[in-house]
Amino acid sequence: MAKYSYEQKIQVVLEIVEGRQSVNSAGSIIGACKGDVQKWLKLYHEHGVEGLLMKRGTYDGEFKVNVIEYMHANQLSNRETAAKFGIPSHPTVGQWERIYYEEGREALFRDARGRNKMPKESRPKKPKLDKEVEEDLIAENQRLKMENAYLKKLNALVQERVQRENGKK
Repeated sequence: MAKYSYEQKIQVVLEIVEGRQSVNSAGSIIGACKGDVQKWLKLYHEHGVEGLLMKRGTYDGEFKVNVIEYMHANQLSNRETAAKFGIPSHPTVGQWERIYYEEGREALFRDARGRNKMPKESRPKKPKLDKEVEEDLIAENQRLKMENAYLKKLNALVQERVQRENGKK
């Protein structure tokens, strides 16, 4: 469920548009931050009351490329671009922009959501250790565990002795 209902968003936006409230004071009516209210205003000015309805969905690569290129051609911020294209979350636009510049235009056409979808044969394989090396590592691990347990026990005995001596004085 969305944090703010459609009715709450409309109430806040209309308070501002009709000049009865400022952005800060209108948001405080329902406990919304200034950034949320500004986003709703941009959506309202760009798309009307329909812009305030939460829309979730997936976007194809061509749409993503068009959004990023439009953003840079018109020197818009992530928030302004998200409002223009009706994208509910402006950080999404920032992610697309990062991918566009770091990995290239084609990377926006990949569907990279969810778990790793690499086929098993192309995944890097863990190197197999020699049987003797593996046994040595297991033995060393056991020795270190024993050493750790010994030192803990020794520390406990020393602390107990110190407490007994401090108690006699």
